Amino acid sequence: MAQIAERIEIDPKIHHGKPVIAGTRVPVHMVLGLLANGLTPEEIIRDYYDHITKDDILACIRYAQALVEEEVHAV
Repeated sequence: MAQIAERIEIDPKIHHGKPVIAGTRVPVHMVLGLLANGLTPEEIIRDYYDHITKDDILACIRYAQALVEEEVHAV
């Protein structure tokens, strides 16, 4: 298992090595998808993942931002 960002980790045994919130099986892409569909962090926690925190959700956003920034610099 590798911690690749604050609160984000990759484990080949969990979701085929896709990034998840550390200590959970919640994929980063699921949280980002819910945000993209207009849900607030509070709604995500209340309606989908009551075992994560707003800081976990913010870590997903920071992780995605870092990936995008890395792509831009690679061009």
